[in-house]
Amino acid sequence: MNLVASIVAIVLLFMALPIFLVFGIGGALAAIVGMQLPWSTLIQVAFGSVTKHVLVAVPLFIFAGMIMLRGGMATRLVNLCIALVGHLPGGLGIGMVLAMGFFAAFSGSILAAITAVGTIMMPKMIEEGYPTPFVVVLAASAALMESLIPPSNAAILFSALTGAPVSQTFAAGIIPGFVLLGMMILLAVWKCRHIRNPRRTSLRDKLLAFVSALPALATPVVILGGIYSGLLTPSESAAVAGVWALLIGAFVHRELTLAGVVESLRQTAVITAVIFSIIAMAMFLSVVLTYARIPQSIIVFFTEYGGTEMMFWLSVALICLVLGTFIEIVPVFYLTVPLFAAIALSLNLEITHLYVVFVAFAGIGMITPPVCVGIYTSAGVIRESPDKAFREVPLFVVVGIVYGILMVLFPAASTWLPKLLTQ
Repeated sequence: MNLVASIVAIVLLFMALPIFLVFGIGGALAAIVGMQLPWSTLIQVAFGSVTKHVLVAVPLFIFAGMIMLRGGMATRLVNLCIALVGHLPGGLGIGMVLAMGFFAAFSGSILAAITAVGTIMMPKMIEEGYPTPFVVVLAASAALMESLIPPSNAAILFSALTGAPVSQTFAAGIIPGFVLLGMMILLAVWKCRHIRNPRRTSLRDKLLAFVSALPALATPVVILGGIYSGLLTPSESAAVAGVWALLIGAFVHRELTLAGVVESLRQTAVITAVIFSIIAMAMFLSVVLTYARIPQSIIVFFTEYGGTEMMFWLSVALICLVLGTFIEIVPVFYLTVPLFAAIALSLNLEITHLYVVFVAFAGIGMITPPVCVGIYTSAGVIRESPDKAFREVPLFVVVGIVYGILMVLFPAASTWLPKLLTQ
């Protein structure tokens, strides 16, 4: 029956059904029909998976990002980045990467970052002669920094699955996030080195852009300062970020309207419903794997039959690359992280190191067909066909794999800061 359930799930996946239905139907068939488990068990597990306190921060950070988009903070942040580096060779590409990195530091949503920054930067870059396919893929790739630079919904989901403190998971992504930012900048400079914007912003205009963007630049300080000072939990910090964005957008920039707040709430509800539906249905499959003792068997292989650390990292990379190509990153989390975490602990590896390596390789799926939700989103922002952008994907995939290998080889990048902050 488990084989039948697997075949049904694969068929549903290729029929392009929503991924939560694939998990729900396939997992329910295997659990109820194949293993004779009661419905109540699945319902309790699914309900428990979405009622963890740490997950409250997810919709709150999404809401904060949506308000920042409609309240003018994102626009001012982009204008600052253009003022600082727009005149350099490939400067608008550098500016978009920097803006993505900054916006990721307080939006908590990859798609919100692509929409907020891409809406402003992508048409401007294309107008200045940047290749449209490259611009589309750069926007989708740069947004991956959201999964690393805190506050990150990816870090919150990882902590919910592994029990790792959110503050440590946030800290683990800071150095790797800036390493990725540097690699994206180098790629943009190399690819667009012949494109130069002759208009240099005056020092006065740079200062004005900086002052205008100060509330946006202060947002990560408000969020992370509250967490690491011990005054706020991640969920409380996310709520403060939302209130901060509301106040700045309504009373400082005076661009936030009631209609904008309502639309932000609507989009927050939609995105949260999608994420939590996937979480709940992925737990159906988790129940099946647990009752079949598959995780225990794999752990025994690694601990008793010579499984090495390098073999483990190779497995993580390959599984994340393959799964990330066909399904989105949230279900990949819930399918693999509990198993990966158990194996990592059995091999005495740092859980924060696993988080960074996992995100590095699973995030590549944001730009690899057929799912590539990042490319579809960035192409949709400028109403371009995503098909033309696919020819630029291999270059970014290579950079992503190199980045993932660096994170495997240099664990201190992800473990040093969490250890320092807990001393």
